[in-house]
Amino acid sequence: MTQIMGEFIGTMILVLLGDGVCAAVNLNKSKAQASGWIVIAFGWGLAVTMAAYISGFMGPAHLNPAVSLAMAMTGGMSWHLVVPFIIAQMFGAIVGAILVWLTYLPHWGVTKDQAAILGTFATGPAIRNYPANFMTELIGTFVLILGLLAFGKTTFAQGTNIFAVGGLILAIGLSLGGPTGYAINPARDLGPRIAHAFLPIATKGNSDWGYSWIPVAAPMVGAVIAVGVYMLMV
Repeated sequence: MTQIMGEFIGTMILVLLGDGVCAAVNLNKSKAQASGWIVIAFGWGLAVTMAAYISGFMGPAHLNPAVSLAMAMTGGMSWHLVVPFIIAQMFGAIVGAILVWLTYLPHWGVTKDQAAILGTFATGPAIRNYPANFMTELIGTFVLILGLLAFGKTTFAQGTNIFAVGGLILAIGLSLGGPTGYAINPARDLGPRIAHAFLPIATKGNSDWGYSWIPVAAPMVGAVIAVGVYMLMV
């Protein structure tokens, strides 16, 4: 239960800080409005880092169903924990998104751009082309999982490996995030998208469920491929 709670709390913090930077950049009257993609990429890199530090003493701090799947496939965790971890990650992501809504409560009413509101919660493609969007998310997650598995073969000073993970997230965001907003994490996208669907935001529009399967399915496929490549490497 401690590990499962760690996944819930860690993913909650991840989404609170990650979607929080999206809200800061996207919402009207925010002091950080229009500060740009680099701020978002750095914000997400730090969100992953801080979430892992906060929850890491409780468990492995996967905070991502694709990571949990990959670790089970490589023997890094028991298969019976995969589903509980994913459920905890999903609920953590939903709660994190609710906390972002509460943090920026006055700003929703003065923001009329539906895409900007949805972009605070979930990812979306710059150019809607489902095969290309799927491939982008697959490649991004492939790099993430391969990097995490490779880091496991590297000796770090105690506690510093999490900074490497944050750097990896930052690199993916800066280099590969432009086409789709780099979900690379099914819980990070689906949980906040569900929150977007039920939260009382008058000008929010729809939750773009037609796209929602891509940031769920593509990262899982990318994780499986990354594990396969890793197995050939070691």
